[in-house]
Amino acid sequence: MSVFLLVILHMLASLEHFMLGCDRATRESYMQKLIMAVTGDETAATGDMPTYQIRTPTTALPQGVVMAASPGTLHSPQQLAEEATRKRELRLMKNREAARECRRKKKEYVKCLENRVAVLENQNKTLIEELKALKDLYCHKAE
Repeated sequence: MSVFLLVILHMLASLEHFMLGCDRATRESYMQKLIMAVTGDETAATGDMPTYQIRTPTTALPQGVVMAASPGTLHSPQQLAEEATRKRELRLMKNREAARECRRKKKEYVKCLENRVAVLENQNKTLIEELKALKDLYCHKAE
């Protein structure tokens, strides 16, 4: 089996593993883009093409093992371009995941701030009521 085919099989397994953590709309979007990339058909984006299933490659490699070609085996410009494209797609996928995690953390941070605001508002309200009660008590004693 050629190194190129092993790299493709690993990319498909990695893509499937990545897509398991995505919601349905994201998976469908990735599938349409993948079909367009493989077939070169622009109608895939509209959903005019039948749905295809990507099956898990049956290899003896454990999940997460990367098969990479040594620098000496990449000869043609096409292989170099494919390697660059693969690296770019991997970088973009990692960037999307990092952005998703950043948005999740920001949402959690804002929620904590909102909770703190609610607690401080309640505390402020209680202190204002206590101050009013003490002023009324002081005014009544002065008379």
